[in-house]
Formats: sequence, C-alpha cells, structure tokens
Amino acid sequence: MNPSYEEALQELQQIVTQLQEDAVSVDELSEKVQRAAELIAYCREKLRTTEENLEGLFE
Repeated sequence: MNPSYEEALQELQQIVTQLQEDAVSVDELSEKVQRAAELIAYCREKLRTTEENLEGLFE
C-alpha cells in the first residue's frame, strides 16, 4: 500500500535531515538516496494526477 502524500513527504524530510546532519552511515547512504528518489517520484506523480483531476473538473 502506498503512503499518503503527507506521509511520503514527511519521510522524505526525515531522510533529508539525516543527510544534512551526517546521521547516515556510508553503508546506508545508497539506500537512503534511493528511497528519497522513490519518494520524490511518488510525490511528483501524486501532484500530477491531482492537477489533471482538477483541470478535468473545470473544463
């Protein structure tokens, strides 16, 4: 099951904070960056879908 947009955004913010604070070990770095990329793609898709739905309502 996919997270909500808010949950995905919150997880992404946590990852960014960990990266900024150097709280991620070298062993975890690749995994965290990959997860961040997945979350960014998910959020972009969710926003795109929402935008398309809203445009459809006003046509």
